[in-house]
Amino acid sequence: MFQNLDPNMTADNPLFWMMVAIQLWELPWKGVALWKAARNKHMGWFFALLLVHLAGLIDIIYIFYFSEPKKKVILKIHKGPQKTKK
Repeated sequence: MFQNLDPNMTADNPLFWMMVAIQLWELPWKGVALWKAARNKHMGWFFALLLVHLAGLIDIIYIFYFSEPKKKVILKIHKGPQKTKK
């Protein structure tokens, strides 16, 4: 199963640490983008974000340009019965 792994790709190799850094950078962006896509019911975006890994670029683009901004909810505070002036 692991016959084709590069024997030079160990913790001593700087490329190994660059790949780890890219994955750590991408993970939170991907999590937020997938969460927003699921909440907005954007199934096409959800599967595209799940399958495509470009160091977080597609995730960031989706979060800031294609996901809908939060709708502000205005709460009315009920203060009890209002006195009317006659």
